[in-house]
Amino acid sequence: TPAGYIGSDTCWTMKCLLPGVHRRCFSTRSTIGSSDAVPGCVMKPFEQIVAEHGQTVLRVCRAVVGPNDAEDAWSETFLSALRAYPDLPSGTNVEAWLVTIAKRKAIDQHRARARSPVPVEKLPEVAAPVREQPGSAELELWDALKELPTKQREAVAYHFIAGMPYAQIAEILGNTEAAARRAAADGIKRFRFAYKGEHR
Repeated sequence: TPAGYIGSDTCWTMKCLLPGVHRRCFSTRSTIGSSDAVPGCVMKPFEQIVAEHGQTVLRVCRAVVGPNDAEDAWSETFLSALRAYPDLPSGTNVEAWLVTIAKRKAIDQHRARARSPVPVEKLPEVAAPVREQPGSAELELWDALKELPTKQREAVAYHFIAGMPYAQIAEILGNTEAAARRAAADGIKRFRFAYKGEHR
């Protein structure tokens, strides 16, 4: 799972979602630029993309959709990215591209949840994972983040967690660089006021 994806198994996505695909080296149709260039060596293997950006995307997913839905959003993000990667234009900012996909998957999750509520007669008496139990650091962080307006929460996640510049955040949010900067500033201010954890 993404929670266990740290270091050793850098191609978790490919192994679990599309077995065998992780050994393929995706490439664009362009060449390196010389007459003897070898097609297929322009782009990094997708497993390297997961290794380089997986943790950042997972942290963004946790901040945007919460710890309970983050792993599903992460998995869907990289599955979608895996399918689109061969046609990714040269020079694309891969991290911004992945975050944009993650944003769409978060929207899809919210819409699906609204369309398909699942009624239950009685909640199962199963203990929540430690990270989701009341008082856990991750749940306290989410409790503070979820109180932010959506664009503020996303701006905080993209800038303060992913380290993205405001110009890129503006493209993702569909506003101006100044508006993205203001959303992040207002969001982090409200977050710091709401968050009562020891890392405040």
